[in-house]
Amino acid sequence: MTPQTNLRAKAEEQAARLPALLARAEHLAGAVLLGAHGRRRAGLGDDFWQYRPAQYGDSRRMIDHRRSAMGDQEYVREREWQIAQSVMLWVDQGASMRFASTKDLPDKADRARLLGLALSVLLIRGGERVGLTGTALPPRRGNPQVLRLAEMLTQDDPTDYSPPEHRAMIPHARAVFISDFMGDLEAVKLALTKAADRGVRGILYHVLDPSEEAFPFTGRTIFESMGGTLSHETLKANDLKSRYLERLAARKQELSELCALTGWQYGLHHTDASAQSALLWLYGALDARQGAAA
Repeated sequence: MTPQTNLRAKAEEQAARLPALLARAEHLAGAVLLGAHGRRRAGLGDDFWQYRPAQYGDSRRMIDHRRSAMGDQEYVREREWQIAQSVMLWVDQGASMRFASTKDLPDKADRARLLGLALSVLLIRGGERVGLTGTALPPRRGNPQVLRLAEMLTQDDPTDYSPPEHRAMIPHARAVFISDFMGDLEAVKLALTKAADRGVRGILYHVLDPSEEAFPFTGRTIFESMGGTLSHETLKANDLKSRYLERLAARKQELSELCALTGWQYGLHHTDASAQSALLWLYGALDARQGAAA
């Protein structure tokens, strides 16, 4: 097969996955009760929300003279919070994400893409701007953006471990990183540090196959990375179990501490669990992050 033919085959495969992913994401998002997303917060909306006492730094134009004339205190007329926030998404496309321990389970990439796109659908329906980290797809509103997101989320990265993109972080935006976080954590630390420096808060969502938690291997076993770059053979796989589980626990702890340090939130999901419950958690956690920043 020539390189051109191989490239075309991969492009056709990705194009074939696009409608299915989009349909599943739309269905999953539809199963989640969105509710009133425009919460009552002070901002630059058109609807009146509340009066509050004037504070140092308020301009004279903000003073409501009719309300202030009723007493000795000057009051500001605040509007409902209606400015759409920007949410930047990073879904790990690395080869390690294409692992599933059984044919009855989705691979980690499939679940991560589904959750990322369904979350985007919910947010865009709520009037927010959603895009990808980096410069390839800046946050925008509308259904065309959902199509762009779906297209880009079906693209695979041939490397075993794909580092999170940390360029072009929008100040004071929110972000969601979805990955198995099996690669070098220094790249994750760099991305979160740069995000925190720009006032970006968000979620690290850790997606694992249940076998990666249980380590059910015994006897002679050959462990290979999904990209084929790493391989290890052992005659007594069960002897590795305790060390593996210790390292996995240490990695979870490190991710959790990194989130606490940078003001992010850590979540863990297993691919044998419900995608709907995962989406509900993500949406609620992101909403809480927005509430904390408002």
